[in-house]
Amino acid sequence: MKSLEEMDVAGKRTLIRVDFNVPLKNGVIQDDNRIVQSLPTIRLALEKGAAVILCAHLGKPKGKPVSEYSLAPVAAHLSDLLNMEVPLAPDCIGPEAERMAMELAPGNILMLENLRFHPGEEANDPEFAAALAKAAEAYVDDAFGTAHRAHASNVGVTRHVRECGCGLLMKKEWRYLAEVLAAPARPYAAISGGSKVSTKLTVLTRLLDKVDTLIIGGAMANTFLLAKGYDVGRSLVEPDLAHEATNIMNAAVDKGIKLLLPVDVVVGSSLDDKVTGGVFPVESIPKDKMVLDIGPASVELFTTELATAGTVMWNGPLGAFENQAFAQGSLAVARCLAGLDKATTIVGGGDTDAVVHAAKLQEKFSFISTGGGSFMEFMEGKELPAFTALKECGA
Repeated sequence: MKSLEEMDVAGKRTLIRVDFNVPLKNGVIQDDNRIVQSLPTIRLALEKGAAVILCAHLGKPKGKPVSEYSLAPVAAHLSDLLNMEVPLAPDCIGPEAERMAMELAPGNILMLENLRFHPGEEANDPEFAAALAKAAEAYVDDAFGTAHRAHASNVGVTRHVRECGCGLLMKKEWRYLAEVLAAPARPYAAISGGSKVSTKLTVLTRLLDKVDTLIIGGAMANTFLLAKGYDVGRSLVEPDLAHEATNIMNAAVDKGIKLLLPVDVVVGSSLDDKVTGGVFPVESIPKDKMVLDIGPASVELFTTELATAGTVMWNGPLGAFENQAFAQGSLAVARCLAGLDKATTIVGGGDTDAVVHAAKLQEKFSFISTGGGSFMEFMEGKELPAFTALKECGA
């Protein structure tokens, strides 16, 4: 798979797929991390003399133009970050977008309007892909967050340009996920949180063949606690998967893997509670309460185990971190990992990324993946369509 560093894009109109799907509130960007992560690739392409055409999606407009999902605020913000004008085309395909792209001079940049204003994007429609690539002489994919989807802008488009490559961010994702985790420094610990076991069964099973320690928290831990015979009250739980949880725990024992579950929990009456309902050992969770965070004894158990790790992969918060009352467990683990100077620490998934940024510790981690679904499917061992398309481009 070729990278932008190896490509000759001087004087070429270069279409770059970026991940600018950022949170907006009243037209104001709330977190520009994804935009910032794309800057090295954009700057390199400009330095190499390319005429840069950016394409991205924002939100879920469901195949039609929706003003609140326009990339106009993103183009304006990118202009500020690059200290240069980034005009926004009125559409991503069509005569006007094509004209603006064709007239773009080397060293300048153009952003196309939201790809998902057209149903052909998510359908990977060949005609839409051809129209998107019409003005492009080279293509670079730097949107790892969409790499698990076979869409027109990351798969179909590669069939209509002669030269393709990955951007610096995509290359960095590949290096950490494919290379570092293929031969991790030991001990290798994985932390799996989030809400549902059902979304992570394959990942958990696969991790048992790779890790030395598996730590499970978040609401998904409730299903494991239920499988061990504990009453989890009114907590979010998947009773139909208790058998699968038991299988995972038994497999960990058979493989000699240390599997850690919470030993105490912070409870509440609802996700909106302003204060907690107290800390309880897992053996005595109140029947009228919900488990919403790990307790201090669990924090101590987990962080003590992590202190000696050589590699840590973390996906999924350990509590309802959106509410400050139930964020302390996740924040404590984030602080622990940030202090592991000699370990490789990798974070995957948007919610986990949000925890790290909320703690203002992002600079202390070895790598924060920009992908959610892509990260999970990569961890499952699946071939991501975007990577396949880049490898096959020009073949």
